[in-house]
Formats: sequence, structure tokens, C-alpha cells
Amino acid sequence: MFAFPPSLLLALQAPAPAAPIASQSRAAPTKTWPTTEGDVTLDRFRFAAGGELPALRMHYTTLGTPRRDGQGRIVNAVMVLHGTGGTGKQFLSPQFADALYGPGQPLDITRYYIVLPDNIGHGRSSKPSDGLRMRFPAYDYADMVRAQRLLLNRLGVGQLRLLIGTSMGCMHAFQWGETYPDGARALMPLACEPVEIAGLNRMWRQMLVDGIKADPAWAAGNYTTQPVLGLRTAAALSVVAGGAPLNLQSLYPTRAAAETYVRDRVQKDIVSRDANDMIYQFESSRTYNPWRALEKITTPMTWINSEDDFINPRNLDFPQRAIARMPNARFRMIKESADTHGHGTHTWAVNYTADLVDLLARTEPPKP
Repeated sequence: MFAFPPSLLLALQAPAPAAPIASQSRAAPTKTWPTTEGDVTLDRFRFAAGGELPALRMHYTTLGTPRRDGQGRIVNAVMVLHGTGGTGKQFLSPQFADALYGPGQPLDITRYYIVLPDNIGHGRSSKPSDGLRMRFPAYDYADMVRAQRLLLNRLGVGQLRLLIGTSMGCMHAFQWGETYPDGARALMPLACEPVEIAGLNRMWRQMLVDGIKADPAWAAGNYTTQPVLGLRTAAALSVVAGGAPLNLQSLYPTRAAAETYVRDRVQKDIVSRDANDMIYQFESSRTYNPWRALEKITTPMTWINSEDDFINPRNLDFPQRAIARMPNARFRMIKESADTHGHGTHTWAVNYTADLVDLLARTEPPKP
């Protein structure tokens, strides 16, 4: 239920911001994709917990071109939602984009209009580090989902052809299914559970937040330099939560190699972070709990988790129980191997390309 921030998604690939959990493989060349970026301003955005921003900025990246039907409706929009600490641009990484966006691939950008938002509190969208610090409104997933819907409205998108969400975005996909039953023709949540974040999953997140706040340099959010000790605690917990045992053992089979890798990885994460942003990002899941109304989700769905995911462990029985309550949902667990990536398997599209092709095929509109 968590995708780590951009600093380590591509840590071992091209030198660019990346999410720490999503990549544990050797370097791969990065292709340049034709993108357009923009910002939408949502005036007087009110938050579910109270508070208002006079102007909420939502940044986005797009690929491809909108295609319209005879009534002028955009029919080929695909929204891809990032995880905690990530950005829309993480879906330009080779392990995701190179398997999906090219000619003849499942999300061929000559056929689809891909929308990659930066969610509230992330990337180049409005966030605490813009200046409000801990006075920024306490946003939650409901706020983030509503902002996504408003962003799409401004882009002229009514119904999505497909919504894909990874980690936090996976949880957003479940909320979309309940909140906007006609908002998408297909849902593909990757790496989450549709339940309140509790148990060990809540515990490590709480330790991460508490670790930042325990650093005297945090100064109740009014720091002049980043609280490095607190961020080191947060980064270290992120590495453990995102670890893929077989993959890491294969890549770093000696003590020296493992130590060098993890120290470099933690340091790269620290320098990319803002402590207040991180606290808000992890606290935003506090109201998440779609379990109570899963029957509302009637949109066709293919939901995928992976066996080596520390955050969504294989021995929880939630998927089996949830699938029985959603009439058009399918679930698959990706088998663990030296080539899977723990929680970050969600961004390695090779693991679920066939599932995506099948989902698109079974949700094709009837021919006139």
C-alpha cells in the first residue's frame, strides 16, 4: 500500500529522481518519451478534515492525444496514479514505460491519452514545503481522489478508459470505484489491500513519522535545515519495507556489496526529501477504508499483488474475501522470484502486461 518516493525508483538506472522501492535492478537506458506538462488551479479547494486553499495547484504530465467520439467525448484517456512520495513522472521509467507505451504495446500512445498527475502533497502540485509547512491543510485520500476528478474535468475527460494505480494509487483506485462508479471503464489496482491501514503496515509508517518528529532539528516543522537524523530513520524503514529478499540477495550477494548499496540508497533518499511533506504523505492514509462498501465497486477490475511484498504480505486473506464482494473483479498474486521487486513490483510492467491486455479486451465497448 505504499510506493516510495522518487529518489530511489531509478536509483540504479539513469540519474533522475525515483522511488526507493520500485527498483532493485541494474542500470537500464532511459528512453525519452514525448510528453506535455501543465498545471491546473482548483480555486477555493476545501479539504475533508477542514481548511481551504484559495488555489490548489495540480501538476500533470500527458502522453498521446485525446480521441473523441461522435458526441465529442474523450474516449481514450488512461490515468496512472503514483504511490506515497512519488510523482507522475515515475511512469516514464523504463520498467514501466518501455513495456507499455510503444507501438503495438498495451498503452500505445498513438492510441491512448495518458494522464500522469502529481497528487496533492507531491511533486510539483501544492504541498507543505511550498511555504505553509505544518499549517498546510491535513489532506487525505478522499481529497486526493476528488482533486484527480477535478483535474480530469479541466482536461475535458469525463469517463476514463482505464485507471491504473500503484500502491497509494492502488488504494485510490478502490476509492474511485466506490466514489465514481462510472468514472472509469476499467480499474487496475496494483499493490495494496482495500482495508484500513492497521497492524504492521500502520506500525512501520507510524515509526517513520515518529522518527522524523523525534529529531530535535525538526522543530515542530519550523526547521531551517532538513532534520537529517529523522529522515535517515524514515529512509531506513523505507528500504526495509520495500525490500525484495530474493532480488536483493541475487544482486548483492556479499556483505560489502550489500552495505555499499544500502548506504548509497539511504543517502540518495535523504537528500531528496522534505520532512514535512513526508509526514503529510504518510498521514494522508488515515481515513482510508473502502472495505465497508466494496459491493459498490461494479467497474471491471484486475487487481494484482506480489508474493514478496512486505507491505501487503501474501498470507493476508483480504483478497479472497474482497473478490467475493466485487462482482466484476479478478485478483492475481505474482509469484516471487529473483526478478520480482517486492512492493515495487507494481512498476515493473512485464509482470502484468498480459493481465492488462486481457482487462482492456474484456472492457471494449460493444461495436455499433
